[in-house]
Amino acid sequence: MTIAGLVLCVAGGIQAQDRVQVQGTSPDLYVLHTVKKGETFYSLGRSYSLSPKEIATENNISFEQGLQLGQQVKIPLNNTNFSQKSDAASGTPVYHKVEEKETLYRLSVNHNKVSLDNIRHWNNMTGDGLQKDSYVIVGWLKGGSGAPAPSTPVANVPVATPPANHPAATPPASTPAPSNPAPGTPVATPPASTTPAPPVTKPDQPAPPEPVKTPDSNNTGSKPPVTSAPAGSSFEQLYNQQTASGKNVTSEKGPGGWFKSNASAGKYYALHNSAPRGTIIKVTNPLNGKFIYAKVLEAIPQIKQNEGLIIKLSDSALEALGTNEAKFYCNLTYED
Repeated sequence: MTIAGLVLCVAGGIQAQDRVQVQGTSPDLYVLHTVKKGETFYSLGRSYSLSPKEIATENNISFEQGLQLGQQVKIPLNNTNFSQKSDAASGTPVYHKVEEKETLYRLSVNHNKVSLDNIRHWNNMTGDGLQKDSYVIVGWLKGGSGAPAPSTPVANVPVATPPANHPAATPPASTPAPSNPAPGTPVATPPASTTPAPPVTKPDQPAPPEPVKTPDSNNTGSKPPVTSAPAGSSFEQLYNQQTASGKNVTSEKGPGGWFKSNASAGKYYALHNSAPRGTIIKVTNPLNGKFIYAKVLEAIPQIKQNEGLIIKLSDSALEALGTNEAKFYCNLTYED
């Protein structure tokens, strides 16, 4: 077994198991636990920071009946034992297995609208690209005395794997410690990697190239997904690259709407029905001349409140355009 496959066992009975994988969608998120020899409702309660009777009730099992070896038990994830806050990377990571053509925005919506920035930070992601069958951290089990630990932490496939664990008490004096080690890695000491982990919170870093476009009944465009520019490019730079500095553009005029986003200030995102995911759209408010550049996440959902909209923008973009209207008139330009 390599060093990267080792997990430190902490006193109190923490044992290495398969990674904890979330099931269901908001608001019914849970994990499935397979009962092992000697486990009881009380030991599961300690492991998952839940009341033993709450676990029994959730599974319609008589508390007096107890548990059977090999039985699968549903462990609910709620405010008591599950955290998705920005500073939550200290317990046991809970993973989601990416489905085919799943977007980062859809993943967030299905998991309590967890912040996109938090997902990128926890997984050392530099963009919004996801790959089928990769594992992405969507939250953290709060510390129970016997909370199961994942075996080998698996980063999102399109990004670098976090540095391997090392039992050294301090980094070697000859090499500086990483400035941004992988968060939440279940180790007792800092990693000895000499290469800092990639930055994860820059507002304008693009997604890696994506092989397929997210399907949506609203999306009538036939263009392939947009290939991103090198890391470090701003949305305005990307727009200029995609449109040859504004020479090759498609224009639209009409009503826009907005959606709530946890993105940091200055990071603007959009939903659009024909521009491929990753396209940068220049949005102008004709009433005051203000404009912003927004990155397309996916198509606009086909629901009644979205009828007639040509774009939906994150709330921070709405503020930057100088309007607070639920629906507002705007001009769009993007790659032809």
